[in-house]
Amino acid sequence: MPRRQRKRKVEHIPEVTYFKPAGIPTCELEEEVLTIDEMEAIRLKDIEGLDQQEAAESMGVARSTYQLILHKARGKVAKALVIGKAIRVQGGSYQVKNVRGCHRNRGKGDMPFND
Repeated sequence: MPRRQRKRKVEHIPEVTYFKPAGIPTCELEEEVLTIDEMEAIRLKDIEGLDQQEAAESMGVARSTYQLILHKARGKVAKALVIGKAIRVQGGSYQVKNVRGCHRNRGKGDMPFND
């Protein structure tokens, strides 16, 4: 029996969850599904500029697991760009990090997070 997968910690849930090539009707496109945790791995490395160890710690996984998540995510994005597939962002094994601060801006983003 395989080990139960730990949920990866995610700070940012993307507001935009669907990307497609211009000029091609959605009904004619194949899709690549990028999970929320894969999107977080890309965000931490390529947008936030964290090294792999820092990103792994942020997500609560081993560095080798983070490398695998990032490799799979980048492969999906590359395939979609080169072949012309749509990208849907959904699902995955993740939990949103706890939000600190007032509840007035709940769900509005740009708030600090706990580990």
